Amino acid sequence: MASTTRSPRPDPLTATEFSSAVTAITSAFGDPTRREIYLFAHECPAGVTASEVAERFELHPNVARHHLDKLASGGHLEVSVARLPGSPGAGRPSKRYRTHGEAMELDLPVRHDDVLVTLLGKALAMLPRDQAEAMAEEVGIEYGRTMAEAMGEVGDVQRSFRTALHAVADALTAHGFAAHAEQHDGGLRIISDHCPFGDAAVEHPVICAVDRGMVRGMLETLYRGDATALTEASRAAGDKACITTVGA
Repeated sequence: MASTTRSPRPDPLTATEFSSAVTAITSAFGDPTRREIYLFAHECPAGVTASEVAERFELHPNVARHHLDKLASGGHLEVSVARLPGSPGAGRPSKRYRTHGEAMELDLPVRHDDVLVTLLGKALAMLPRDQAEAMAEEVGIEYGRTMAEAMGEVGDVQRSFRTALHAVADALTAHGFAAHAEQHDGGLRIISDHCPFGDAAVEHPVICAVDRGMVRGMLETLYRGDATALTEASRAAGDKACITTVGA
C-alpha cells in the first residue's frame, strides 16, 4: 500500500464501508479463541466435536458450536456426520469438524485486522465526536441485527427480555468480547471482559459505540421490541471491564 507520491487526505468512510469493515473484523479469525479452536482442530486428524471443544476451552457447548460453524461457513473447516468407531448403533450421530489439510498462516489476517481497526478509528476521528459516535452505533445496530438473524431464532416464540439478554451475551462472547449478563441494582447489564478492538479503542474510544449498537441491534431483533443500551464503563477509558446497561 506504500506509494512514492503523497496521497491527499482521505475522506471518512461511508456507513456502508464502515459496516463492511466491522464485519471483516469480527469474521473468521478475528477472535483469538476461534483461532485457537482452529489450531486445535488441525491437531486432531479425526476432527473435533462441539462438546470436545467446549471441554477443551471451557466454553458453553452452544458457544463452541458457534465458533465451529463460523469456521465451517468460511470454508476453513469441513463438517461430517457419522457415528464414532465403537459407539452403539443406536447412538446419535456425531457432527465432526475437520481441517482440510495444512494449517493456514494465521498471523497475516490478525495483522490485517489490527491495521483495519486502527484505520477505522482514524477515519472516525475526522468527524465531530457526536457524528462519529452516531455512525459507529448505527453500524453496530445493523450488524447486531444481522448477528441475531444468523442465530436462526428470530422466528421463535417471543422470549423474555432477560432470556434475550443472555443470548446477546453468548453471541458477544463468540465474537471475542468474553461477555456475560447480570442483574445489578434492580437493572440488567452486560459485562465484557475483553475488547476485540484492542488498542485502537483506547486511542479512539468512539469505537466503543459499535458494540453498544450491537447490543441494541441484537436485543431489538431477539426481543422484538425497543431496547436501550448505555455505556456505563469502558476498558478504553481505563475501567476494568466494558459495562453496557440495557432496558426494554
